[in-house]
Amino acid sequence: MSFDGAKFVWMNGEIIPWEQATVHVMSHALHYGSSVFEGIRVYKTPNGPRVFRLTDHIQRLYDSAKIYRMPIGYARDELVQVCKDLVIANKLIDGAYIRPIAFRGLGEAGLAPKDDHRVDVAITAWKWGSYLGAEGLEQGVDVSISSWQRTAPNTIPAMAKAGGNYLSGQLISGEAKRLGFAEGIALSTDGTISEGAGENVFIVKDGKIVTPPSSSSILSGLTRDTVIKLASCLNITVEEKVVPREALYLADEIFFTGTAAEVTPVRSVDRIEVGCGHRGPITRQLQDTFFGLFSGETKDGEGWLESVESDAVAETSSD
Repeated sequence: MSFDGAKFVWMNGEIIPWEQATVHVMSHALHYGSSVFEGIRVYKTPNGPRVFRLTDHIQRLYDSAKIYRMPIGYARDELVQVCKDLVIANKLIDGAYIRPIAFRGLGEAGLAPKDDHRVDVAITAWKWGSYLGAEGLEQGVDVSISSWQRTAPNTIPAMAKAGGNYLSGQLISGEAKRLGFAEGIALSTDGTISEGAGENVFIVKDGKIVTPPSSSSILSGLTRDTVIKLASCLNITVEEKVVPREALYLADEIFFTGTAAEVTPVRSVDRIEVGCGHRGPITRQLQDTFFGLFSGETKDGEGWLESVESDAVAETSSD
């Protein structure tokens, strides 16, 4: 993946050229995984570029940092504005993926950092299409159940979007791709469904939607939350409950959600065809409603779309 359009990075209080955004080799995060991050999308809309659930994502960044006792030395509103400024600086008004990250930088060696250990904060932005491919959004993707399980409760907190958690995702996704699948789905330690390598999982059966609860070692994604609320507006029942593995094989429809994956249908699991083997009607309806937020066809009743400063965008676009 190339970082198309990424010319500038905001790091520790200033916007700097991409190539200058470096860290020391002895940064704590490199050795011990002490980082938290977010993924945020910017969409082109009829009213100009809009950042999807920006404030909610930044709030979760602070929540994740709080779990790991990592003080972020900037106000939430400041980081919200920085995300917008960076989109403008990189001229990404036609769509972008924003990645804020906070991590323990250079300090004393040792596993348990002291209270005054430096916490660096950086934000990058670049052009990035759908994580599982534009074709996958329409035709669906083939997935497998991973041999790797998610961590047990009270080991690594799943509610934190922490860099170290994604070592698990690397194993799950890497195994799936080596076996010829687009993605993997992990089980919880009790053998029930948890989530994809980097996506939440939804199952459709008899017109109802089921998705694993937060107690199944999942990250409660913001796109997951969005889809649950949109389904309610469409009068589609959504239940959060424990899902046995075999329910995936018997589902009428399955789809992934995530900031990177957006809403992506699953057409087969372990080479077993899901439903009719293509995107189902409820998945399509939810996709249309979700992407309708950005085309203007779906009303944004929740205030999820946050504007990038139009005056600054117009000035930058004319340069």
